[in-house]
Amino acid sequence: MIAPAILPTTRAVSVPTVPLTSLDQLWFQVSGTVCNLRCRHCFISCSPDNHSFWFMSREMVHKALRESAGMNVQEYYFTGGEPFMNNEMEEILEDTLHFGPATVLTNATLFTPRRVEELRELCARSPHRLELRVSIDGPTPRINDPIRGEGTFERAMTGVGALVAAGFQPIITAMQSWPCEQMPCMLQAFRDALAAVGYQNPRLKILPPLRIGEEAGRSRGYTPCERVTHEMLHGYDLSQLLCTSARLVTANGVYACPILLDYPSARLADTIAEAVEMDAPLGEAACHTCYANGAICSNATTGVAPEANCSGGR
Repeated sequence: MIAPAILPTTRAVSVPTVPLTSLDQLWFQVSGTVCNLRCRHCFISCSPDNHSFWFMSREMVHKALRESAGMNVQEYYFTGGEPFMNNEMEEILEDTLHFGPATVLTNATLFTPRRVEELRELCARSPHRLELRVSIDGPTPRINDPIRGEGTFERAMTGVGALVAAGFQPIITAMQSWPCEQMPCMLQAFRDALAAVGYQNPRLKILPPLRIGEEAGRSRGYTPCERVTHEMLHGYDLSQLLCTSARLVTANGVYACPILLDYPSARLADTIAEAVEMDAPLGEAACHTCYANGAICSNATTGVAPEANCSGGR
């Protein structure tokens, strides 16, 4: 009698999870995946024709703001896509600033003089702070434009100059696309370029690349070993992970964080009240970047000491 063949079995990999300790930040995917640019490093592949996630209406945002009242949210963040593609963005900000401070992540290419003046007036009459985070991925058109599109450097710098003239101190955010040894020179080049549009002592935030979406094709994707394991969390400061203190509201439900919009595993619930009770899974490769660098989505700037972004090399 021939013994039956024993087939190899696959063991399900246990994905580490982390609880929400406090809802310090509430994020809104306010323009979905719709953007006026088509950046070659965008981790959720936003573009003018990416309608995977659609705009949030003013009423949708206001409903979430009301739901968050009493949850001790410290700051509200708006991202996309390009938030100012949403034609209700100024009204959304006016509503939000009654609840708490707000930050908008923008490419600054849609800042007309009228819009900048509206934002200035909104700030002047608001009880809370309004921050603008502007994405510029190089201190010159030669470095920035191959990533963000031809002409985007000049348009963004014009927007920054207008914001500074109106009294704002925007946070300039750049993905690191250069070797670590060039960091001091790149930071100085950013300062020089920003000084030319009137921005002295700028706030700079250098981000590591997130190797998903368009960036996976531009440079490389994650390797199999770039995953967060249970063992890696032993003794680790979990407060470095955004998903322990934030949730993302979209037109399609509530997610663990704004980086994993394209991943069904990150969708936690239909409502904020349900999502704050759910642990966030760390099963996606991009979680490794947050683990290695910490707090990459916060407003903390790294222009003075960006060495953490070089710890993993490129």
